[in-house]
Amino acid sequence: MSKTTIGTDGKCRCAWCDAAPEFNAYHDTEWGFPVTDDIRLFEKICLEGFQSGLSWRTILTKRENFRKAFAGFDFYRVAQFDDADVERLLGDAGIIRHRGKIEASINNAKRACELVAEEGSLAAYFWRYEPKSGEVATPQSMSTSPTSILLSKDLKKRGWKFVGPTTVFAFMQAMGLINDHAEGCFLRQKIDDMRAHLIRPF
Repeated sequence: MSKTTIGTDGKCRCAWCDAAPEFNAYHDTEWGFPVTDDIRLFEKICLEGFQSGLSWRTILTKRENFRKAFAGFDFYRVAQFDDADVERLLGDAGIIRHRGKIEASINNAKRACELVAEEGSLAAYFWRYEPKSGEVATPQSMSTSPTSILLSKDLKKRGWKFVGPTTVFAFMQAMGLINDHAEGCFLRQKIDDMRAHLIRPF
């Protein structure tokens, strides 16, 4: 997520929103809203991995295709994908046909199943890495954080792939583990309120 500016309508508009108006709805209804649903968390961390080296615009325009190709990101189902599924996905023009990223998503689905068995849910695990208020930097000022580095290291130790600190930080921004909407953004207070009333999945 690039640096955000505030338009004359009081709405937060980052550079990629200006370039692609279809991102406005994503910003206004999804980005930064706190998420505790395991399927959505798994989907997002997979899509952030696919974004590596690309733009979020590319991924967002293909998101529905990804959902169809990856069984709605039901990680129990994706964990059962085999070599035939990898070849099927490599032939799917509706997604990013990158073998390493496809295989990483299947691997990560298996690791997600293990994590749920150990922690109870993906949400319980990820929200444990929510930084304390004093640990959060000025909004839109960083692409990694001490917490994203810790989470990235732990995921890698558990065998997850394509989960570097920058990818993990983008995941944390999008899933509301931090509120990185710009100061003055019309959504910033709403997100703060949502986070204040959120029942953490511990």
